[in-house]
Formats: sequence, C-alpha cells, structure tokens
Amino acid sequence: MSIKTIKPIQKVKGELQFAGDKSVSHRAVIFAAMAEGESVIRNLSLSEDVESSIRCLGALGAKFERKDDALFVTGVGFKGFTKPKSELDAGNSGTTARLLAGLLAAQSFQATITGDDSLKKRPMDRVAGPLGSLGANIVLQDEKFLPMTVKKGKLTAAEITLEVASAQVKSALILMGLHLGKGELKITDPFETRNHTEEMLGIERVEGASGRILTVSKANYPNAGEFDIPGDISSAIFFIVLALVAGDYLRIKNLLLSPERIAVLDILKRMGAHIEIDREETGNCGKWGDIFVKRSDLINTEIFPEEIPLIIDEIPALAVAGLFAEGGFMIRDAKELRVKETDRIAAIVKNMEFCGAEVAEFEDGFLIHGKDVEDFALFESYGDHRIAMAFSVLAALLNKGGKVNDFGCVAVSNPLFYEQLESITVKG
Repeated sequence: MSIKTIKPIQKVKGELQFAGDKSVSHRAVIFAAMAEGESVIRNLSLSEDVESSIRCLGALGAKFERKDDALFVTGVGFKGFTKPKSELDAGNSGTTARLLAGLLAAQSFQATITGDDSLKKRPMDRVAGPLGSLGANIVLQDEKFLPMTVKKGKLTAAEITLEVASAQVKSALILMGLHLGKGELKITDPFETRNHTEEMLGIERVEGASGRILTVSKANYPNAGEFDIPGDISSAIFFIVLALVAGDYLRIKNLLLSPERIAVLDILKRMGAHIEIDREETGNCGKWGDIFVKRSDLINTEIFPEEIPLIIDEIPALAVAGLFAEGGFMIRDAKELRVKETDRIAAIVKNMEFCGAEVAEFEDGFLIHGKDVEDFALFESYGDHRIAMAFSVLAALLNKGGKVNDFGCVAVSNPLFYEQLESITVKG
C-alpha cells in the first residue's frame, strides 16, 4: 500500500469543474443501454465505479464508444439484453451490483454478479429481498453477499413499501418494474432519498399517507437521447470544506444542484458557511449551476434523521468541517455508514483520534470536539475513497500536514482528486 504526503496549505484560491455526478452517470449509462438506438452522454463520471457499470452492460449486449469527449451508447431495446459469457464484475461498485440486480431480475436468462473483496462484504439481501417479494429469483452467497445469481423469475404487478432508506434499492425496483409486460408496480418510499432515477425516467411521485408513491410501468421505459451530466457534488464537497476552513475562496462551475443533493450545502449554511449559488439552470439531468465559497467561522448545528439519507456520502467531509466547528459536531441515525466500503463510523472515529481530536463513537454515529489537534498525523483510508479524500483534506489543514495510507482508492470516485487539490491550494 502506498502513502500520500500532504503538505500544509495557507489558503485555497481558484476555480474547479468536476466530471459528471457519479449517481447520475450510473443511471445514464444504464438507461442508454436499455433504450433502443443511440444515445450520447457528455461529462460522464471518470470514476472506476461507473466503468464497472459500463463493463457489465457491455457484457449484456450494449455497445459503448468514446469519441469527441462523449460516450456514444447503442442500446438493446426492451428485453434485448443477452446472456453474458461469464460473471458480471461490479468491481467496488455497490450501485452497479444493486441496480443490475433489478435489471437482471426481469430477463429470461441467468446471470451472476460478483465484485472485489470489499464489495463481497457489503449486504445485498437488502435488494434481493424486496425484488424476491415481487417474484424475482435471486440466490446470494450465505443468503446475504455476492456472488449474486439472478435467474428467470415470475414477476408480478404489485405494491411494495421500502423498509430501508436506499435510493439503490428503490432504483432496482424501478428497473424491474419497467419490464412488466402488463400492469404497474407501486412503490411507497417513506424516506427522503435521492430521486435521480424517477426524475430521469419521468416517473410521477404522489404524496401518500405513508410516503411518496411511485407508479412504474413499461410506459416509463427509457428512450434513446442525450445526457449532459452536471458536476459531482459528492466529489466537490471535500474542496468546499477545505475552502470554508482555510479560505480564501473557491468557485465551482457546472455543479449538480438538485434539491435532494444540496442538502449538504444547506447543513453547511446552518453551520455558518458562506456558500452562494451564482447561477442556476435546469438541464436534461437536473438542476445545475455555479457556486462560490469563501472562508467561514463554523458552528455546531443539529442534523435531523430525515436528512441522513440525503447526505450519507458526504458525512466524511462534513466530519472534517465539524472538527473545526465551535461547539462540536454530532451525527446520529447513520448506521448505514457501517456497511459502506468500510465501516465509515469506525474509520472516521479512528482517524479523528489519530490527530488528537476528542471523539465518541455510537452505534449509529459519532460526536467530535476538535480545535486543539495535532500538528501532523498519519491517517488510514481503510481502502475507502471517501475516507481517503476527507482525511487528505484534514491533513492539508494541519499545521505541518500529514500522510494518508492507501490513497489510491480515490480513483473509485474521483481519480483527479489530488491533481485538483494541488491546483487550488496555496502552500505556506
């Protein structure tokens, strides 16, 4: 494992633009592969995770070609996927594995999804269970983990209520529902979760007594088209936190600003962050615009349970911001962090301890009191890209910098992370 040395910075100054949002990119390549005819995707995520989706969809019969800074996709049409010649390798991508489970559940052939060692430790029963209740035939290793074998099932039009706050599970159900020959699938979502799938497919959401109700049918099946993907806010958040703590200023252009994704910005604003939206427009993949960030004195704020699903990927970066907040910083109701690429609660707590912060660990979160931290620290990524990026930012904020062990995992979501970090930081 390699170690990255991070030098201390004096301030942040400059402008960044990010590759396409990872969540939207996954869905764009899946919908384009499903559609009949050619689609064009611009500003696709550069992440290894999205490459995993492309690799698996290619093995199922879709065709992909990169030219002129765009991805051209020739889709297979309704139920046009073909049996893969070997196992589908989702790499480190939980999104790939779970969304493909919904897609494959509606096919007439058998296929097996596998992944790397990290992904094989993450629970897949949370998606296999709901799909199975609707007639999907799915077999898991030890009834919980990859490899996941999806066989031809007997799908039924029905109603289902989500039991886990997961946009991935919701999306898998939607993908299966799109293949129903007759009837509709009604999904009740009691939680606030990301809604990229239903927005991109034009699925109407109706408020019900128990949550939002989505009605899915073949009528929502995607058509070929163009996708212009805004920048990834989950990659940008690390640099936003860096600018808030260190100053001077940072401008980020063409960033995804859909309501469900800017919950993290709303929380930072409650903490006293100076974040301005300079420009806002609506495109074929949601709202986007430019933001301006400058140094701010941060304070403690309460984070509500219903906000957690909307910020689950941004919590490692928020923890770093919280370290510098007056009055401490606490996350609760976030047990989902335990089953990410690593146990992110334990990883955050351990790394905070490495730099001398006062921190308490709970089953569903943590409490941080910072301010008086070490001048230098060696941090562990635990093979998790978001942990690596969060504590690379913290290392840059320490008086004498720091080191991050096993830093190469940042490529899972943002292979340009360290190049971008270098481009906007002024060293002391």
